[in-house]
Amino acid sequence: MDIKSYFEALDKKFTAFGGLEGGGITRLLYSTEWSNAVQALKETLEQDGFEAEFDSIGNLKGKLVGSKYPEETIMSGSHIDTVVEGGHLDGQYGVLAALTAMQALKAEYGQPLRSLELLALAEEEGSRFPYAFWGSKNFFNLANNADVETIKDGNDVGFVDAMRQCGFDFRSTDNIYDHIKAFVEVHIEQGKVLETEEKSIGVVNGIVGQKRYTVNLKGEANHAGTTPMGLRNDAVVAFSKIASQLTDRVREIGDPLVLTFGRVDPVPNTVNVVPGEVTFSIDCRHIDQDALNAFAEEIEKCISDVAQQEGVNFDIDLWMDEAPTLMDDKLVQTIGDAATHVVGETDYKTMPSGAGHDSQIFAKYVPTAMMFVPSINGISHNVEEETRIEDLIKGVEVLKHVLYKLAYEE
Repeated sequence: MDIKSYFEALDKKFTAFGGLEGGGITRLLYSTEWSNAVQALKETLEQDGFEAEFDSIGNLKGKLVGSKYPEETIMSGSHIDTVVEGGHLDGQYGVLAALTAMQALKAEYGQPLRSLELLALAEEEGSRFPYAFWGSKNFFNLANNADVETIKDGNDVGFVDAMRQCGFDFRSTDNIYDHIKAFVEVHIEQGKVLETEEKSIGVVNGIVGQKRYTVNLKGEANHAGTTPMGLRNDAVVAFSKIASQLTDRVREIGDPLVLTFGRVDPVPNTVNVVPGEVTFSIDCRHIDQDALNAFAEEIEKCISDVAQQEGVNFDIDLWMDEAPTLMDDKLVQTIGDAATHVVGETDYKTMPSGAGHDSQIFAKYVPTAMMFVPSINGISHNVEEETRIEDLIKGVEVLKHVLYKLAYEE
């Protein structure tokens, strides 16, 4: 089997579902484009000899039944939805890479000892409706139906209406997952680390924890011309000091700690008034929980100290506090060994993921690991998202080696 030709044909076929004239894809949960894609994928799986079925909410599974241990499942896949005007690799690559690797194994070695199962998760991005990880949360019986019963998309279409129009509905029974012995997700990096370090494969050892804050500073709005500098309670000046001091501190501590001030809303936000109030966001991430907690203390102390110096009041709302998720050590080693076999020990890097993935849900319940391939210029969630075909195929080859080890060897 020609892996490159097979993968390229799959990618061309499925990129057409929601494909945009200028490149990229918009394929949102329970849209026509999404529905057409998952139905075509089911047909493709069946044509290629898989037993394919949807669960209640639209997760698609395709199985090659094991000959000796059919009750043990080795699973690989990713999500099938995209962001608005996204690329053709985020999510889709993990699904098509798994299908390509499993097809190649079947062609070369025949029936596996343990069942191989491809999983195309219905949704991960949260791009159409304000709810993320609908696919993986339902897979592990974590989704609360009440959370989506009243939500709507930007066109005022209800979540439940869209779901039922595609032929799916709420889960009526709990799923059983104790047969899954390993889950391996392949993904584009969505960053510049691998490309910068000229590595072909990233072996992911964990997904970073995140703390997200909304901070409000209140000073005093006043005339920009008649208020002396020494008599001002300028909320934006206080914000700028906080941003500067914390950014310098993060650079001093070093990777993998990252900090982002992504949103800043000053009031009254006009040219000739000293800003009396500002609300801003903080996104802080680290792979180590203790390090993340320690820097969180520094964040709060810095805000308090600067607020006192500048004569402003402050309010801190920690509205997201997600712990880091570590990958299974044995699977990480298995992927590392496979990467060494395929690309050599100097051409892969063990690294954390700075973005969230379905694997962080899976890792709480089944042995889980991830691997990355490089992203050109680190671009993702963008129609310009791309990876060299050579790197995409190396990812498939490494995954094939991993799945062989897990499903074909005693």
